[in-house]
Amino acid sequence: MKEKIEQLEEKIAEGLKGGGEKRIKAQHDKGKLTARERIHFLMDEGSFQEIGALVTHRSTNFGLDKQQFYGDGVVTGYGTINGRLTYVFAQDFTVMGGSLAEAHAQKIVRVMDLAMQNGAPIIGLNDSGGARIQEGVVSLGGYADIFYRNTLASGVIPQISAVMGPCAGGAVYSPALTDFIMMVEKTSYMFVTGPNVVKTVTHEEVTSEELGGASTHATKSGVAHLTAANEIALIKDIKETLSYLPQNCEEDPEPIPYESGNETREKLNDIIPDNPNQPYDIKEVIEDTVDAGSFKEIHKDYAENIVCGFARLGGKSIGIVANQPAFLAGVLNIEASKKAARFVRTCDCFNVPLLVFEDVPGFLPGTDQEWNGIITEGAKLLFAFSEATVPRITVITRKAYGGAYDVMNSKHIGADMNFAWPSAEIAVMGAKGAAEIIFRREILEADDSAAKLKEKEDEYAELFANPYNAAARGYVDEVIKPSETREKLITSFKMLENKVVRLPKKKHSNIPL
Repeated sequence: MKEKIEQLEEKIAEGLKGGGEKRIKAQHDKGKLTARERIHFLMDEGSFQEIGALVTHRSTNFGLDKQQFYGDGVVTGYGTINGRLTYVFAQDFTVMGGSLAEAHAQKIVRVMDLAMQNGAPIIGLNDSGGARIQEGVVSLGGYADIFYRNTLASGVIPQISAVMGPCAGGAVYSPALTDFIMMVEKTSYMFVTGPNVVKTVTHEEVTSEELGGASTHATKSGVAHLTAANEIALIKDIKETLSYLPQNCEEDPEPIPYESGNETREKLNDIIPDNPNQPYDIKEVIEDTVDAGSFKEIHKDYAENIVCGFARLGGKSIGIVANQPAFLAGVLNIEASKKAARFVRTCDCFNVPLLVFEDVPGFLPGTDQEWNGIITEGAKLLFAFSEATVPRITVITRKAYGGAYDVMNSKHIGADMNFAWPSAEIAVMGAKGAAEIIFRREILEADDSAAKLKEKEDEYAELFANPYNAAARGYVDEVIKPSETREKLITSFKMLENKVVRLPKKKHSNIPL
């Protein structure tokens, strides 16, 4: 028995060496951690339990019989993060480039199945050279097995993908099917086809970083939800994001201890400029409303005209969607609509209540928007809010114009509570444009057209550039002082915490994709 135990220890020790000291050093020289180091920093100390440590591939083609390593290029298992059960797989680039094949994929599928069966989050640490071409179609089948489970798990358990190195070709579709994609600046990249293929087909000269680096996906494509300067910072982001989410769709996010005090925020009374065309930073409104230091923005550098993120209010997790007047005047466009719709649906999946701060002059006009599908893309956000069954509250801080008023979580599409600040303007359009249409003839016939326009603009503004008509019809529940916003929201979310909505029976909805 002692001899067998010694054999087991030798095998485990051999597996822990991974691709050898030289390859581990090469990983460190690139500013990257190894798969096991990443797991060490991610999981609570001493909690990680490895599964499949002694698995090896079973292929003998093209000399693979001489390249067998225990674990087959991926470390899988479970443990706890801040005391919560979590499953994890970490691809090991030091072992055959972390390439994915049959045994490698089976290990990942195994922990994904366990995560689903036990209702716990799964985190994928991606660092792979792609499919192991020596195993042919078996590698492709392994990817498909993973994609299928990503899809089954969607909306059931939180899935977070951290791209810590290369992720190319078919490998990108597993992260794309998860809830959050996080990338490390300078050392990670994602693309369907690499720079060499791009050059061959389109004759474009582009580097891996330009084509699919963290900055590109954070600002241009919107693929990356969060980026970090290094892997330790990214692991911190994973833990923080997970803290706002429940274990699964049948649970609520765990609140943190909070002692109620003076919830008035006088600073908010002075945040809206007197000039309705002057911008202000909606993030200041958010920061002064939520629990101190709790706001975590998602998709920070993409579609900056809308702000999305998690926060806590009275210790409880909420999701925030807010128009940003400081960027493109807070208009809704294609990118903003997609970004917000995705975030709304993510929050709704995992029972995270939604808070909307609204200051929107409408949808962005122009041929670029129309030809690229603003109708369908804008409908995604409308659909997402309409379908959401979590508690939903809107605060109109200033402009709420046109169809964008309806889309931004209005009472008409199921918002539970709508508050407005005295500075709110709820109308079909701005006073100047409305006056030019309604009183066109009078303005043209007037001796002083400019004076007449100003007179009619003021007349329209007096009637609609305030929240009181909407409040009189019940479209706004209450007009409140900005300083009272936090107190009203805490009370309202408390009132709504047992909300139940029964949707019509259906196989699934058909969101306009």
